[in-house]
This record gives sequence, C-alpha cells and structure tokens, in this order.
Amino acid sequence: LTFKSLADALLIMLSVPFAFVGAVFLQWWLGYSMTTAVIIGYIALFAVAIQTGIIMIVYIRQALANRGSGRTYMDAIIDGSVLRLRPKLMTVGAMILSLFPIMFSAGPGMEIMKSIATPTMGGMVSSTLYVLFLIPCLFAIKEDLRLRRQKKTHSD
Repeated sequence: LTFKSLADALLIMLSVPFAFVGAVFLQWWLGYSMTTAVIIGYIALFAVAIQTGIIMIVYIRQALANRGSGRTYMDAIIDGSVLRLRPKLMTVGAMILSLFPIMFSAGPGMEIMKSIATPTMGGMVSSTLYVLFLIPCLFAIKEDLRLRRQKKTHSD
C-alpha cells in the first residue's frame, strides 16, 4: 500500500527468503536446533531485512524521480543503488560486529544469546547480497517490462 505497487512490495518481501537462506545455513553449520531463542533471532533478522529492502526501493524511486534530462532510468537505478551502498554496509557491519563478541563468549546465559545471534548474523550476509545486487537488477527488469507495456499500449 505504501508504494502503490505490488511489484515493489514483492521485491521487498523477497528479502525474507534470501535472509532465511543465510540464517538457516549458519544455524545448521553451528549445529543449533530450532528453539524459541533462535526464532527470536529470525524475527529480528526479518525485520532488518524488510527495512533495508524498503530503504533500497525508496532510494531508487527518489533517484528515478530526480533524474535529469538525458539520463536513462538505468542511470537513476544505479545512482539510487550506489547511494544506498554505504548505509546498508554500515547497518550490516554494525549488526555483525555487535553480535561477533556474543558468538565467541562463554559463560552463563551465553548459549541463549548465541542462539539469538546466529540467524541474525547468517541472514544479514545473504540479505545484503540480495538488497545490494538483486533488488536493483529486479527493479530494472520491472521498469523494462513497465516501459514495454506502456509502448505497446500507446502504439495500439
């Protein structure tokens, strides 16, 4: 409803399965079973993955709205994506670096904290790849299809 576009909403929602892949991989690799703490980690991960997807779409849309004459929509998509690069990497870096000490700590209560941190760390890596590389590509494909549909409608 916010973007008034089902395609944009789907692009944003696709960040969840991509985040899920990294989270499941790291959880499997470290041998954690599915507990309430791990589920809480997944919830936190999905919230951040959706947020970063939304922000990427907003940046791309702003770049499209502010593009000058003589600039193609592909230039605008690249500009919007590049503007989002540093904030996304800072978000991921802050999350991973803040959870890193938890992963290597020992002591009372740390097993629960590790269970929460594991899916968040794993999912942030795969979510980052999706948000930084696939959302701009899929957005460009969506724009191509929209422009083709417009040309076809105007020519008929």
